Amino acid sequence: MDTSILPAVLASLNQNRPRFLDELKAILAIPSVSTDPAYRADMQRAAEWFADRLRALGMSSVQIYATSGHPLVYGEWKQAGAAPTVLIYGHYDVQPPDPLDQWTSPPFAPQVRGENLYARGASDMKGQVLAVLEAVEALLRHGALGVNLKWLIEGEEEIGSPSLEGFLRDQRDLLQADFCLNCDSGMIAADAPAITCALRGLAYFEIRVYGPAHDLHSGLYGGVVHNPAIVLAELIAGMHDEQGRVTLPGFYEKVRPLSPQERADLARLPIDDEYYLQATGAPALYGEAGYTPVERIGARPTLDVNGLLAGFTGSGSKTVIPAWAMAKISMRLVADQDPQEVHQQLLQYLREHAPATVRWEVQDLHGAVPSLIPTDSAAVQALARALEETWGIRPCFKREGGSIPVVAQMQQVLGLPSVLTGFGLPDDNLHAPNEKIHLPTWYRGIEALARFFLHLNDNGKR
Repeated sequence: MDTSILPAVLASLNQNRPRFLDELKAILAIPSVSTDPAYRADMQRAAEWFADRLRALGMSSVQIYATSGHPLVYGEWKQAGAAPTVLIYGHYDVQPPDPLDQWTSPPFAPQVRGENLYARGASDMKGQVLAVLEAVEALLRHGALGVNLKWLIEGEEEIGSPSLEGFLRDQRDLLQADFCLNCDSGMIAADAPAITCALRGLAYFEIRVYGPAHDLHSGLYGGVVHNPAIVLAELIAGMHDEQGRVTLPGFYEKVRPLSPQERADLARLPIDDEYYLQATGAPALYGEAGYTPVERIGARPTLDVNGLLAGFTGSGSKTVIPAWAMAKISMRLVADQDPQEVHQQLLQYLREHAPATVRWEVQDLHGAVPSLIPTDSAAVQALARALEETWGIRPCFKREGGSIPVVAQMQQVLGLPSVLTGFGLPDDNLHAPNEKIHLPTWYRGIEALARFFLHLNDNGKR
């Protein structure tokens, strides 16, 4: 890294913090809720805001691409010759703000309280995208950007990115790069920077069990027909053994075991049992025997019930045998597991265990492939150095329990590895009322990103 330019870049970042905050407030004031058609015009406004910001940044070929849903924004800067090309991913859509009565201030009227800025999308993920923009602008102002850039900012991440994979396939040549920078992750704490090195995948299903043709009087027919609610409850109960392991046939066959070094890395994370007890409010922790909570969340597959419905659930009493029962279940998957294979394992389990007294069906609702990111790449190491220089401590490499489908899509469609970080905190209330971003951490994140791009200047082609 050319250290001679660094003081000027850092001084510029410090001087422009008020402008950064004003720009963040401006984009947060646009209610770009992708799931609600009532906000379609606002989605277009948000796309245009980012397109205008890229043009002001000096990006070329800036274009808003229409899709069957919400538009994508593209721009590029290709003035670094044979230097690496970074594809920067982000999304401008946000979750619905409901319930509105639980917000202290209006969700689309950004308000600073203490060290935090409150608004929907502050942390997820408009603030993260803007952090990259501000870092790049400071480098360009001082002639210090030594890598090529491509930007892809979508508007459908919060609804599963239905248009993204097709766009990646159609624009494969346009989007060629050396790796993808994705800041849609987060930190462990304000003083604990992190790089995400793994994401769990997802297999999400709806199971329906059918019994009689219609609800029956439990006094007249109880003991004559099999109750679908009881059958479904027994099937679900049998999906785990007493050690907390999933019992679907073949479920663990492709699960990659943790190496001693990987277990040691996870043990470095400043997260213990008490952290999870406080975060969840549960009376005690539960999970697969032989693994720590951090390992269970980031490196082991799980099966959970997300919803149950059967029979009469209103106030008062109604003694019926329900005609059907339904459960929504999700499985979080780890490296080498495949959602379609897990689907077949679920079907096999039901064929083997469902009684002949009922009918059943399974609907595949959603799937995402897990991702495992090498930590020894030049890009990841450049980010690790940048975070350490900014925070004064070596960042932790963490495994996320959730899914970011675009990471797998980048790898599968474009052949691009991703570098995952972000500057949101665990208490930022993502997808909940009073979403916020911690401004001191955000400003440090902008500095870290500037240092990251400078470190990339030193490492040749990735």
